[in-house]
Order: sequence, then C-alpha cells, then structure tokens
Amino acid sequence: MRTGTHSIIREGLIAGFLGATAVAVWFFIVDLIGGRMLFTPNTLGEGLLSIFGRSPETRAVNIIAYTIFHYAAFTLVGIIAVVLVHAGERMPSVLAGSMILFVMIELGFYGLVALLQQTVLGNFAWYQILAGNLLAALLMGTYLWRAHPAMRDRLVSALEGTAD
Repeated sequence: MRTGTHSIIREGLIAGFLGATAVAVWFFIVDLIGGRMLFTPNTLGEGLLSIFGRSPETRAVNIIAYTIFHYAAFTLVGIIAVVLVHAGERMPSVLAGSMILFVMIELGFYGLVALLQQTVLGNFAWYQILAGNLLAALLMGTYLWRAHPAMRDRLVSALEGTAD
C-alpha cells in the first residue's frame, strides 16, 4: 500500500517498532534498577499465555511469547496511526479527531491498568506504565511528525476550525 511517496506498511512498521522498543527498553531499565531482570516481559508473558489456557511456561517461553505479541501489537498501532495521518493529509479534521481519540484511549488504558492493578498487575506501578507509554507515543509521534511535515499546519487548521 502506497500513498504518494509513503508506504503505509513501511511507515507503520517503523513507528510500531520505535514504540515497542521504547517500552521494552524502558521496562528493561526499570527491571534492572529493581534488581528483577526481565521481570516485566516474563510476568506479562505468563498472563498472556494464561489467557489462551496455557499454564505458565519456562521463563524464556514467557518472554519470547510476550515479545512477539508486544511488537505485533505496536506494529498494528503504528499502521493504524499512519493510515490516520494519511487520511488527515486529505481531510485535516481526521487529525483533530485522531488526537481526541488518542487521549480517550490513553485515559481508558490507564483506567484498565488501575483496575488490573488490584489483581493481575499488582506488582506494576501505574506511573511506570504511564512513563513507558508516553515515551512510546512521543517517539512514534515524532517519527510521523518528521515523515509528514505538512501534518503540523493541517492539524493546527483542523483544531482552529479553518480546515478546507
């Protein structure tokens, strides 16, 4: 899929990998400081596999399973973000709507984290998840902002209500 000189899939892969890697590195550092090497991907891998009815596997299997899921999920988010950016280039109001949707999804995500903290995510601090998520959003957004310089003017015009 190409639009102009931009490949939606390529850009989505890059954005997704930037976001996924940012979160992975963030939690690697958090786990390292906490003295629990690879605790986060192991714990999330256990939870992920349990959703599919599998009992906890070895640490390596948990980490690999979660890492694959993590990068696939971020790649999907990256592709969706690129599709919205490309649509916003044609219709600037899509950019404003996307920004509002992003904020709503983030707030919902943190609500879910707070709910799950009472059960599954008890060992995770919400602010660590917030920091990792914001870091990923910042890197993905910066990449897309630089790849689409016209997006800035279109977003401003959409937010001011002066879009074409």
